Amino acid sequence: MLEQTLLFLNALLEQTGLVHLWWGNLVMIAVGIGLIYLAVAKGYEPLLLVGIGFACVIANVPGSDLIQPGGLFNYAYHGVSLLIVPPLIFFGVGAMTDFGPMIANPKLVILGAAAHLGIFVALILAKLLGFSIQEAGAIGIIGGADGPMAIFVTMKLAPHLLPQISVAAYSYMALMPLIQPPVMRLLTTREERLITMKQLRPVSRLEKIAFPIVIGVVVNLFFPPVAPLVTMLMLGNLFKEVLVVDRLAKTAASHLMNVIIIVLILAIGSTMNADTFLTLQTVEIIVLGLVAFVFGTASGVVGAKAMNLFLKEKINPLLGSAGIASVPIAARVSHIVAFQENRENLLIYHAMGPNLAGVFGTAISGGILLALLGVK
Repeated sequence: MLEQTLLFLNALLEQTGLVHLWWGNLVMIAVGIGLIYLAVAKGYEPLLLVGIGFACVIANVPGSDLIQPGGLFNYAYHGVSLLIVPPLIFFGVGAMTDFGPMIANPKLVILGAAAHLGIFVALILAKLLGFSIQEAGAIGIIGGADGPMAIFVTMKLAPHLLPQISVAAYSYMALMPLIQPPVMRLLTTREERLITMKQLRPVSRLEKIAFPIVIGVVVNLFFPPVAPLVTMLMLGNLFKEVLVVDRLAKTAASHLMNVIIIVLILAIGSTMNADTFLTLQTVEIIVLGLVAFVFGTASGVVGAKAMNLFLKEKINPLLGSAGIASVPIAARVSHIVAFQENRENLLIYHAMGPNLAGVFGTAISGGILLALLGVK
């Protein structure tokens, strides 16, 4: 009788996922819980980290049907891998974005280019570590701090690295309030951080309507590899600025965007399975992503300091760090660091200029990589 009971219990156990649970699953479950903790207790981008962390936990529960072919999380991943989700993310971002700060102070566009040195530093280091040039290009784009663009370029160059690159890109974007301030303070003096900016000129409605049309044409002419993303960004922005399709603009900026974010975070978190994630290659990509973010932040700040050598009206060098494309996280970090030095120094609107320029900087960088590596 005892033997039959033990056989029954053993057969019952084998039908569960417990027999397949290993230490790697426990490590990744802890990582997922850690991401949720950072979102809830520390407030680091909860819209991203809560869902990514939860999906990471579930992905490491052996036997879960959610991540298997035909499972809900698996379908979410296909939405990302088939490049349906990234353009829709850009569409929603465009509908929420005011390009006025960039139009009003176009010289700050330079900072959107300066803050992308990290892409090419990470690319070179990845190649030295033995990655192929296509893989190195996909890893480098992490430094642009633009999640949809990172996914888009990776699927074109090195689709097998999508789990590691997407996780690195979005995790570091969420952790920018931790990563950027030490670099910003290291490279600036207190006097530089106290520099105040004059109020920007008003931008006309005509300028705001013309902007997405002109950019859409230019990008499709000169950067066709990344045109799907920027085109949708401009369409969303056009909906916002024409003021005659409010229903569409509000849907794109709210309900549709929320749905797409849910799909995105489930897709990213569900790729964090221990079997494929706990490898030396993953560690290398995570480290290279951090290097890319640090160098991008540093090059943006140094770029702003270099501009001040030629400007009569000095700009606050903290704006340079906002040239990283993560909107509006990078702009918010620049504002917070300046605000901590002087509570009357409100940089957020000024920082949105280079921050939005950073989106185009990442798009151009991605287009260059795709063009040079022979991807149409």
